[in-house]
Amino acid sequence: MKREDVVYALVFDELEKRVLMVKNAGSVWTLPGGAVETGETLEEAVIREVKEETNLTVEVEELLAVNEAFFLKKEVHPLFFTFKTRVLEGEVSILDQEEIEEIQWVDIETADERMPYHRGGVQGLLNGELSYTYQGKS
Repeated sequence: MKREDVVYALVFDELEKRVLMVKNAGSVWTLPGGAVETGETLEEAVIREVKEETNLTVEVEELLAVNEAFFLKKEVHPLFFTFKTRVLEGEVSILDQEEIEEIQWVDIETADERMPYHRGGVQGLLNGELSYTYQGKS
């Protein structure tokens, strides 16, 4: 079973209390993010992935969560690292339409519905309740 590191960015609009989410082509809604490339740190990967998926330049503020799962059919054992990030510059836009179908700013409740695997939900992440979650085998 192959181990894979995956990073996600919680991009939160403090004024509007909204979370930036992306819909991957033919897939589900997630936070911006993706696989860490060889020779890349987790922070470098999350900055790169946010830029590639949303056209935003961000800086990493802190690690919020670590999740783990086993995808038996794909024979993959990913570790998911979610970071709080802050936007430095850019306008939200889709740069790769083959990878990203849609980008939305959503309220916390919608983000929680789309990401049920964070204990305490988005508000828990924002409150700095660092968590580890084992998501199981599928």
